[in-house]
Amino acid sequence: MARYTGADCKRCRREKVKLFLKGSKCDGPKCPIESRPYPPGQHGRGRSKDSEYLLQMREKQKCARIYGVLEKQFRGYYEEANRRQGKTGENLLRILETRLDNVVYRAGFAKSRDMARQLVKHGHFLVNGHKVDIPSFRVTEADVIDVRPSSLEMTPFLIAQAEIGEKTVPAWLEVVGSRMRILVHSLPARQIIDTQVQEQLIVELYSK
Repeated sequence: MARYTGADCKRCRREKVKLFLKGSKCDGPKCPIESRPYPPGQHGRGRSKDSEYLLQMREKQKCARIYGVLEKQFRGYYEEANRRQGKTGENLLRILETRLDNVVYRAGFAKSRDMARQLVKHGHFLVNGHKVDIPSFRVTEADVIDVRPSSLEMTPFLIAQAEIGEKTVPAWLEVVGSRMRILVHSLPARQIIDTQVQEQLIVELYSK
C-alpha cells in the first residue's frame, strides 16, 4: 500500500500550520514550524501571493495530510460525501473523523494519527468484540472499541492509560479508562470537529 515516507515536519511547514503529525514534539519548542514558519525550499520565504486555485489545493492537501490519507482515497471520500444528503464539506469531515485510526487518536490511545494507524494495523483493537486491523474502518453510532486483552500490558497502552484525562476527548466519544474502552455515542457534528480546515475550499476545488 502506498504511503508517504518523507519528513512530516516539512508537511507542516508547507501548510504554514501545525498538523500535529509528530505527537508530543508538535507541542514543544523543538517543533520546526516554531523557528521556521515558512514553506521549505529555496524560495520558501519569498513566494508571491497564492492564487485562488492554489489556496484550494493547499486546503485539500492540508486536510488529507492531517488525516494521513493519500489522493485516491481522499477523492473517494469526497465522492461519497457528495452523494450523501447535507453539506458535502461537512459530510467529508465526518467520514474522516469516523475512521478507526482517528478515533483511537482522538481518544488519547495514541500520540499521533500515524501511531494510531500502526496500532490498528497490528491488530490491537476490537470493535464490538471483533478484531479490526484496517485503519480506514468506519465506526458508527453505538460502537464499542476495546484494546485487545492480550495487548493491555504493552507499553503504549500502559502510558495511554496513565495519561487518560490529560487530553480532551470529543463530545461524541467517551473513554472508559479502567477498561481501555471507547464508546461512540453519536457521529460528530461539524461544530465539534476541531480540525482547522476550510472544507468549502475543498468542495470548490473538486467541483471544477
